[in-house]
Amino acid sequence: MTPLKFFTRHWHDIGLLSALIAGAYLAVAWSDLDVLQRLLLLNFIVVLLHQFEEYSWPGGFPAVANLVMLSSGNLSRYFKPLNQLSSMVANVLFAYGVYLIPVFFPKIIWLGLGPVLMGAVLQVLGHAVFVNIKIRSLYSPGVATAVFGFLPVGVIYIHHIQANNMVNAWDWPLAVIWLFASGYLTFYLFEQQLLGEAPHPFDEDEMQRFGIAEKLARANQHREAKKLELAR
Repeated sequence: MTPLKFFTRHWHDIGLLSALIAGAYLAVAWSDLDVLQRLLLLNFIVVLLHQFEEYSWPGGFPAVANLVMLSSGNLSRYFKPLNQLSSMVANVLFAYGVYLIPVFFPKIIWLGLGPVLMGAVLQVLGHAVFVNIKIRSLYSPGVATAVFGFLPVGVIYIHHIQANNMVNAWDWPLAVIWLFASGYLTFYLFEQQLLGEAPHPFDEDEMQRFGIAEKLARANQHREAKKLELAR
């Protein structure tokens, strides 16, 4: 296995090591960091743990993306199935670019607020609501770190910048623009348009983790049964 192939297959496991290193630094340098830096570094750690939860343990997000999301509405008209390479490039760019850079520039509020909103709002709604409804489950890969990581960090961050008058009227729209611009660049332009047809399919065990296909099939069967009952 070449180094590139290894990284493409295990980038989320390597991310766990990065999270441990960042956590150790946060503990050692806690008193030297201001509140925003602590929160933004925590947010960076959470996104790495989130990716580990999605792809490594318990895993199953490749099936969530390719079977659950692409089967919803007309998304398949605009998005291609994920593969190892496209997922690696998009997620690594997003974690180490969008989430880590604000740690070094905590006073640029919109730069940190963008990923905070991404985690506390979009990740929570996407994982804990949308996906769970689709597979009729209280849990799906990514819910734990979204609800117990992104959400509390986001609430504390937003409360802090508001309570201390650190956010102005322009920071909110700039944060939203940055959120969608960075998401478009990584998860659409790179992941879909440039690498959407890369010849690097997920391994079979990656697609089978957490039994997403079976959960989706049972959920769909339940919905069809309900429709038949209502039609009688």
